Amino acid sequence: MPAGKAPRTEWGQPYLQGVWNFNSETPMQRPERFGTREFLTEEEILQARVRRAEFRAEADAAEAELVVNPEAPPAGASSTGGYNNFWYERASIGENTRTSLIVYPLDGRIPARVEGAEVHTATLGPDVEGDRPVRAIFGGIGKDGPEDRGLSERCIIGFNSGPPLTGGGYNANLQIVQNRDHAVILAEMVHDARIVPLADKERIDDDIRLWTGDSRGYFDGDTLVVVTRNFTDLAPSFSRFGNARNKTLTERFTRTSYETIQYEWTLEDPSTFTDRITATMPMTRVAGQLYEYGCHEGNYGMTNLLRGERMAELRATAGND
Repeated sequence: MPAGKAPRTEWGQPYLQGVWNFNSETPMQRPERFGTREFLTEEEILQARVRRAEFRAEADAAEAELVVNPEAPPAGASSTGGYNNFWYERASIGENTRTSLIVYPLDGRIPARVEGAEVHTATLGPDVEGDRPVRAIFGGIGKDGPEDRGLSERCIIGFNSGPPLTGGGYNANLQIVQNRDHAVILAEMVHDARIVPLADKERIDDDIRLWTGDSRGYFDGDTLVVVTRNFTDLAPSFSRFGNARNKTLTERFTRTSYETIQYEWTLEDPSTFTDRITATMPMTRVAGQLYEYGCHEGNYGMTNLLRGERMAELRATAGND
């Protein structure tokens, strides 16, 4: 691909089709010690590589110990933990030398919340107090029914596939398919396909609310711009904060080389944050294809979770008789 010139489809549009990985080891928020500095120094990059290698070695050693001594979790642990180290994507393809994915506000951090905006505290640890609807991505507030669990635990939305795309964890891949009038953005996580009309088409009624919103797209030179509104208020606006009802998300997909799309998004939600948020990350072409994402938490994990809680209740009742 010649420098500065994106390949074109038969309709003259920038060619974005393919499978792309958007995993990133760069933190979403900038550590406060960096202030407004956007990029790592060469020394910091080398130190990060060493830390990655050390972490990988420690994780492999810990899991090898479990094979020899499979008493896990340790007595008194509050959680059984998640997946073993094999499944996690600990680094991005290529190297992003930014100090954070967030580039605005200039300190690289999520802006202050509007007074009264919700904070969703559920995590992968113990259940937390709260009421339905549960807008947290992970964890939950109880085990009376599936409605008490987080959104990714119920396989409703993926924890990294947004929108916006945030990377991290695993399954951080998507496929873009184009024709003359539409682009389809298929996220591997929870296999959600956003069908984005490219023609001037009227938006859906404001009363219709969707988990991943209603997207409309257009081309700005070599960039596909996707503007999404009509999010449901049953999901957080971003991260652990607010709800998405008043969120407007603008994503920009720019093909910068044969193997790279520069992905940028701006989130505006005046009911949750006092300022907009803009983040950017590279997506790297993958020589492969997406396969079905089987969300086994939804297939059998949820059933077993609730069944286990019912058994615990029966044992507690029997002990009181």
